[in-house]
Amino acid sequence: MTGIGMGLLTNEKILEYAKKSAEEANMTTEEARKLAEDLLEQAEEAKEKLEEKVDERIRKQLDRMGLATKEDVEGLKKEILKLQRVNKEPGHQKQASK
Repeated sequence: MTGIGMGLLTNEKILEYAKKSAEEANMTTEEARKLAEDLLEQAEEAKEKLEEKVDERIRKQLDRMGLATKEDVEGLKKEILKLQRVNKEPGHQKQASK
């Protein structure tokens, strides 16, 4: 949960937190810099994991709803264009409706 919380913070807030923590722990400048880098890296990783989870949930919900995906629509567009080209070819005969 802390990772998710860190992932939701801005870089500015993370750096403020690192500075405050470093001061309270009497860290050296190098230790404080390392802490800030680690926190920024953890926050980025948490953001990426959160985005992956949200994307996965959305895909599952769309699938349950039976909605067409962008790929589905693109495939249909290609098929329509292909059929239109075939229909315009010389010698293509339309079948008469019965």
